[in-house]
Amino acid sequence: MQFNVAEDPIEIELESEQDVETNEACEEGETTDDDEECTLLFQGEMDPITFVEEDNTSELQPYQRLEQMQNDYEILAAKKRRILDREICEIPSKRVRQEEFLGASFEEIMETFNFGMKKKSRKSKQRGRRKGSKNKVNPEVAQKLGDATLHYAHGHFEEAICVLKEVIRLSPNLSAPYHQLGLIYKAMDDRKKALNFYMIAAHLSPRDASLWKLLVTWSIELGDKKQANYCLGKAITADPEDIDLQFQRASLFVELGEHQKAADSYEQISRLYPDNIEVLRIATQLYQKCGQNERAVRILEDHLRNHNHIDGPVLSLVDLLASILMDSYEYAKVLDHIEHTQKVNSAGKEIPLSLVIKAGICHVHLTQLEKAEAFFSALQPEHSTAYPQLIMDVADSLMTVNQYGSALKYYMMLEREGNKYNGYLHLKIARCCVSLKKRAQAVEYYYKAIQKLNDGVDARLTLSSLLLEEDRDDEAIAVLSPPVESESTPALDSTVSRPWWHSGRIKLKLSQIYKAKGCCEAFVNVIFPVIRETLFLESVRRKVKPRKRLSRSILSERVKVLDDNQTDGVFHRFRPVASSADLSKASRAKKLLLRKDAIKEAKRSAALAAGIDWESDDSDEESPVLFPEPPLPDLLKDEGHHHVILDLCKSLSSLQRYWEALEIINLCLKVECNTFPVGMKEELRTLGARIAYNLADPANGWDCVRYLVSQHPYSFAAWSCYYKALSKFGNRFSKHNKFLHNMRTKHKDSVPPILISGHLFTMISQHQAAAREYLEAYKLMPDDPLVNLCAGTALINLALGHRLQNKHQAVLQGLSFLHNNARLCKDNQESLFNIGRAYHHVGLVTLAAIYYEKVLAIHQNDFPIPKLPDESQDKDTKGRGYCDLRREAAYNLHLIYKTSGASDLARQILKRYVVV
Repeated sequence: MQFNVAEDPIEIELESEQDVETNEACEEGETTDDDEECTLLFQGEMDPITFVEEDNTSELQPYQRLEQMQNDYEILAAKKRRILDREICEIPSKRVRQEEFLGASFEEIMETFNFGMKKKSRKSKQRGRRKGSKNKVNPEVAQKLGDATLHYAHGHFEEAICVLKEVIRLSPNLSAPYHQLGLIYKAMDDRKKALNFYMIAAHLSPRDASLWKLLVTWSIELGDKKQANYCLGKAITADPEDIDLQFQRASLFVELGEHQKAADSYEQISRLYPDNIEVLRIATQLYQKCGQNERAVRILEDHLRNHNHIDGPVLSLVDLLASILMDSYEYAKVLDHIEHTQKVNSAGKEIPLSLVIKAGICHVHLTQLEKAEAFFSALQPEHSTAYPQLIMDVADSLMTVNQYGSALKYYMMLEREGNKYNGYLHLKIARCCVSLKKRAQAVEYYYKAIQKLNDGVDARLTLSSLLLEEDRDDEAIAVLSPPVESESTPALDSTVSRPWWHSGRIKLKLSQIYKAKGCCEAFVNVIFPVIRETLFLESVRRKVKPRKRLSRSILSERVKVLDDNQTDGVFHRFRPVASSADLSKASRAKKLLLRKDAIKEAKRSAALAAGIDWESDDSDEESPVLFPEPPLPDLLKDEGHHHVILDLCKSLSSLQRYWEALEIINLCLKVECNTFPVGMKEELRTLGARIAYNLADPANGWDCVRYLVSQHPYSFAAWSCYYKALSKFGNRFSKHNKFLHNMRTKHKDSVPPILISGHLFTMISQHQAAAREYLEAYKLMPDDPLVNLCAGTALINLALGHRLQNKHQAVLQGLSFLHNNARLCKDNQESLFNIGRAYHHVGLVTLAAIYYEKVLAIHQNDFPIPKLPDESQDKDTKGRGYCDLRREAAYNLHLIYKTSGASDLARQILKRYVVV
């Protein structure tokens, strides 16, 4: 079945014998009423009853269907016009057809011949089409309608339905059978079918307002507000004089959340009933809610302009207009309207106190304080109970222009009932006292405020600052510390707002107090979790670019464009025609929902096949990736916060919490985006490098170590840090080989990497390669004692190997480097011991004994072991005399004496230098 629809009311043409009769009636000058009935066009052998019961899955929107019907109607009308034009053109315009004379009376024939000579008839001619056969009902159909009515009256519903189906088959364009079917199904308590038949009957007789009103009531009872809105529009068109319908539609727009349409509806009602102040107020408030303050002001000004005198109800509109204009900062206009109201006020009555106070507030914002005080003088302390909001507005306006003394006076009027304001009144009083430098009163009112405020972060921070200025540090710490009962409170969900003691600003302020007091451990315990959480969230946010994933609720909302909630009715989906873009989005959303359901079903089937109890959890699927707000959002932007990070890392290092310090450093270096100063980044990397070699596994600080030596390739201290960390890897970490090779290639004149390479070769007993590296370093720094010592020991170790042929030459070269080391060290105890140890190692025990005796003759003072800034001075502290090598020399000398047979001499040496 297809409805051919033009405009409202629905006009449907049926191409049948009735149309021919109607056209003949038009030619004869008769008139027909197009609006009395609506015709239905059924294509093929479609039964309207089947259409009512089966047309439940149509994909077209009702307005799309109406648009298609209109197009079909226009095509049919154009076809008919072409046929009529062709017939008219074939007949001569001035020739009387012979067929017109056949069967005509004598008077009609004479009237035709005397055309133009006869006087005009005094009867008024009826324009348009006369009522013709279109309104006539077939007698057979009328008889069947009567029979159906009798069956209905006797309660024979099935017989009545059969008869009415036959009536619809004969005349599918009559509304009466559909209306009777609606009555029957209503009596049978089948509300859905009754509503469907009533809907068809209403469309076939669109001017039946009572039927549309019934459909409105039923739609509201069924909870289908969109359908009720559609029927309300039809009912208003059928009965535009019924103002209750317009009120009902306006309120329905509000329930549907369409505030713009609701405001327009209320504005139309106010134009029809200008004396209804409440309607105008609602329209204004709705426009204000939609952000259309200018339109709200315009309709209020238009209404007030038409009143020569202003009475009580109209004064409320002036008050509303003043509030809207004040929200838009148009204070001069507010004063103009209030002055005009005073002039035209009926019976010379005084304007309400609210308008007087609003005028004073406007003068305050216009910096006319004397005039403002004149208006504010109307407020008295006894008004604090009747007009508390007016007093609050006055005080707030004075506070905005820095008139804290005057504002405090009005705040104090409300202080008796201060508990009603949940701490906000005390907070405002405290701020005024701070501005007036009344610190004692400010502290008192801040304490009152924080007892009532649930989220008093700013108040607590300000109060702590005041207490610190008065040297009340312990009280400031107590104000910022969490309550004792919070320790037993379970962790809150991320969706629930956190209490004030979890605020990052609170913890930052508390940590600064601890830092100033020198409480290093307390400072670290407070600020470390906050900074770590902030840096972690920032690193994840920058690393992960969340893909926009629409939730299932949003997808379902989009699919509603294609399919309304109700799909089991003939007339459903009462919504405007969607744009092509919205339809495309809705189609994609529908496919995505089907895909998600398929995946969900596959997972469930797989879980059941594996014997696993599977429960659907679409939390991650339905919600996009949302990162929580970090405790300190400006941590990477504020320069003051940068110093807090650096102080935290140094404090952690001093407390030997190296892993935590290194974690903070790595997070900072990972998320920094040109926000940290260059000096601070260098300091963080240096600190990370120094921390790395204090760890058993310095892999986490290895990047800092490598960066340090790459920035300072000629610094022995940097390379010492590098080698100390490297020595802890042993053979587990092979990346240093490539890095060392790159550094040596890039900085060929740098000695430290050459020495480190030689040390690594020595550790794996490749003395020839080690000697080659040391000799390369000797070419660059021949006067360095360490280079000479390393070269000498490498050559001596090489001489003891089995593959070297000129061993004596290697020994002599090694001893020459050791003597050169002794010369550069001015024959100190260590250099002489090294020479003696070399002679002892190659078997020249006589020369070794001589140098051991020289070592025993020298007394060496202790020197402090070099410490890096982050190392504790108590770490690895040796006993007294740790720099003296006489015990080592005496032990080696006693071994020589004992081997040569001088046991008494060996025992004497041990007793003198080794025994404690």
